[in-house]
Amino acid sequence: MINMKHILNSVRFFFLLLMLTLVINATAQVKYHTKDDLNLLVSGTSTLHDWDMKAAKGEVNAVFTFDAKGQITGLSSLTVSVPAEALKSEHSGMDKNAYKALKTSSFANITFVLSSATVTPIDANAVTVKATGKLTVAGFTKEVVIVSVCKVNADKSITVSGSQKISMNDYKVEPPTFMFGAVKTGNDITLKFSLTIRK
Repeated sequence: MINMKHILNSVRFFFLLLMLTLVINATAQVKYHTKDDLNLLVSGTSTLHDWDMKAAKGEVNAVFTFDAKGQITGLSSLTVSVPAEALKSEHSGMDKNAYKALKTSSFANITFVLSSATVTPIDANAVTVKATGKLTVAGFTKEVVIVSVCKVNADKSITVSGSQKISMNDYKVEPPTFMFGAVKTGNDITLKFSLTIRK
């Protein structure tokens, strides 16, 4: 004798399992990472001339959410850590004064930890990410909003690029001086970044 209740329960279980599978596939979370393959540029001004400091070292870990079509729909986790002394200019004297201002002997790394993110599609492969998080410079932490463009490449890696203006005084950093105080740097700097992260 056929047990209709048993059959109905089996059918319900099958459809529940199918729906769960579809939800998981539609919102897949994928971890991404890169280390010592960054392209960071810090630009500023001084009473003598504009200046740049560059860095390639650092580590980025991120967790992105994708839909069934492979488009980014969310960013649930992001941590960035860059050794402050990885930043280099073309002048060792400037670097030394910059490291002193950044208090690198006590606070070796500049870090960013995500609190929340909003993703807006640009096209089928790219999105704009508005990331809110805690940026720590010279041991001082401040909440900032960083906007970047994330593009999914053919090999499923993600290229991230953007820029962020920072006021040194917001992080209790005294703008460095050079040549016994004759040359003074401006308070505002711009951080530009471009990197590719992979699974």
